[in-house]
Amino acid sequence: MAQTMRVADAVGRVLGDLGLLQIFGVVGSGNFRVTNALLREGAEFTAARHEMGAATMADAYARVTGDVSAVSLHQGCGLTNALTGVAEAAKCHTPVLVLAADTAQGDVTSNFYVDQDALVASVGATPMRIHSAESAVTDAARAYHVAQVERRTVVLSMPIDIQEEQTQYPAARPTTALSRPQPAVSHAEVQTLVDLLDAAERPVIVGGRGARAAKHDIRELAETAGALLIASGGGRGVFEGDEWALDIMGGFATEGAAALVRESDLIVAFGASLNTWTTRGGSLTDGTQLVQIDDRAEAIGMHRGVDLGIVGDAAAVSRAARDALAAMGPARRGYRSPEVAERVRSSRYWKDQPVERIEEPGYVDPAQLTNELDALVPMERTVVVDGGNVNCYPGAHLRVPDDAGFVLPLSFQAIGMGLASAVGAAIARRDRMTVLGVGDGSLLMAAAELETAARLGLGMLIVVYNDAAYGAEIHLFPDSTAEEQEIVRFPDTDIASVARGYGCDAVTVRSMDDIEPVRAWLESPRERPLVVDAKITGRPSWLMAAGHSPDHK
Repeated sequence: MAQTMRVADAVGRVLGDLGLLQIFGVVGSGNFRVTNALLREGAEFTAARHEMGAATMADAYARVTGDVSAVSLHQGCGLTNALTGVAEAAKCHTPVLVLAADTAQGDVTSNFYVDQDALVASVGATPMRIHSAESAVTDAARAYHVAQVERRTVVLSMPIDIQEEQTQYPAARPTTALSRPQPAVSHAEVQTLVDLLDAAERPVIVGGRGARAAKHDIRELAETAGALLIASGGGRGVFEGDEWALDIMGGFATEGAAALVRESDLIVAFGASLNTWTTRGGSLTDGTQLVQIDDRAEAIGMHRGVDLGIVGDAAAVSRAARDALAAMGPARRGYRSPEVAERVRSSRYWKDQPVERIEEPGYVDPAQLTNELDALVPMERTVVVDGGNVNCYPGAHLRVPDDAGFVLPLSFQAIGMGLASAVGAAIARRDRMTVLGVGDGSLLMAAAELETAARLGLGMLIVVYNDAAYGAEIHLFPDSTAEEQEIVRFPDTDIASVARGYGCDAVTVRSMDDIEPVRAWLESPRERPLVVDAKITGRPSWLMAAGHSPDHK
């Protein structure tokens, strides 16, 4: 039987009925009622200290779980504070539903008034809204389904006057159940792919985030075709454990892995965008035949022209190609020779590469430190990476257990999102240890979320690569003077003390002998985060030195 209730309560009811389980946010007057309505429906709420942190937590949570997560925000300034995190999620096609209060209809003189729909559209997210009390339940359900089925970041604006009006729940017409349509597999396109694989002598298959649900089918296709496997940054871990798989493609690849990709004569990408980072600006792919398979037509050829593009489900296309290739004869040797097997083994991980250390008294070598931590931390881990000069160390040297074990919030190239992403990832997988690698500038930009991590009792390891600078800018302009560099250098900050003030455990590392407290913490109950304030050498990271540098800090 239908009940009469406030629109805010009905929105919470319908989203709870649809299965929304996790909300992050900062609560103000405009989103107080709808957030509590969701809690009454059984959703879990995590209070962030800043709206960008809330949006970034939701993004990471959805990336790890694959489920729709929600962000609850106040109108106007609450939304603008969150926009960088919203833009990151939108660029990654993360299914996030942003519940943003909005000013009352027509109240353009409100201090909180901004054109929320225009703001949202400008950063690539999908603007939707509650239009009336009568349509509220349907509007909310439709926004949830667009996020879920179309893998979009949706911002649902909810005018505060409509939230207070009365409506019926359930609505007169029930909400529509939706399922994601699977693009039909074109047999002609699959045959073209099969012919390319059959002719290739050194094929490589790349798996991105869009390959996660199809990873077993893609592995079988690679075995039949004699192809090597490698993951993009977004899909890192998707082929982990396969003896013919390299770890990661692009700027984070070892030089041996990059060479194997460069020497290939066919690259087939499943659910990977082939952007400038994955291809090292095209240096890994130019001159090689390229095939791209994605279930979104607009993704194909967006970053690099391809010789064959197939719009289709990754699993369906890989199965069809495997079956057709197998019907043509036994599995091909392709790129899988004994010599290549040894090259794959020796060049798979950065931990196995030689490290040229630079000795600076009072400072620790970041590569040596990261390799040591990689050996210490349990492999059941989630690795989260922030941006900047040092992101190659956690992003490449820390191994991951599988495709759910890596979060790379760098699609917008903003720094400062790593800490909140780590909180979201830790909530998503409490059974794993979350390890964050972050620069000092990035950490201090979002330090308030240290309190969130401590309050929630998240036993996460936060490694701060502290060079007392925005190091990327120093190394991007090597001909700059010391005076010019002053604008990106800062006094050495006692980040360990800052972290303790927020309720975390902390240790300062100036030599490899200083990591003994990390060992002790790992063996403890780990009831709060441990922040490692690592005072690192000032040399450029190998990523910067190789010319694959980020373009922001």
